Amino acid sequence: MFKKFFATDKSFSTTILRVMLGVVMFPHGAQKLLGWFGGRGYEATVKGFTNGNMHLPELLAVLIVLTESVGALALVIGFFTRLVALAITVDMACAIILVHMKIGFFMNWSGTAKGEGFEYHLLMIAIGLAVMIKGGGLWSVDGAIAKKLR
Repeated sequence: MFKKFFATDKSFSTTILRVMLGVVMFPHGAQKLLGWFGGRGYEATVKGFTNGNMHLPELLAVLIVLTESVGALALVIGFFTRLVALAITVDMACAIILVHMKIGFFMNWSGTAKGEGFEYHLLMIAIGLAVMIKGGGLWSVDGAIAKKLR
């Protein structure tokens, strides 16, 4: 079971997808965890998720913050790639359902909508699914672990 979990193809394209998914997700997580890039930071984010419009359980709010921050960094190095890709895929699907579906498909390019659409989230889901299926690709910690397990 562990062999399959850590196994990966040796495709450069999979590596690109894995690293870019982590790189693009990390600033969103850093906003939530550290308050970087104009974010609110950990306490305000968790409070917003639990006491705001969404009324999420605190554990779920913490998992969102960790998935988007620590999980994104894990993806960049290719550690627990499939698990993190699944978590980001679920995170993005829930974001669509809970927040962005009511706005519509398109991002708010003109600044006239009351929020952002879900086109970005669909791309993140597609990349997450591809990475989940293929594994970490070249130069991943998972690949090194898989090699040791063989």
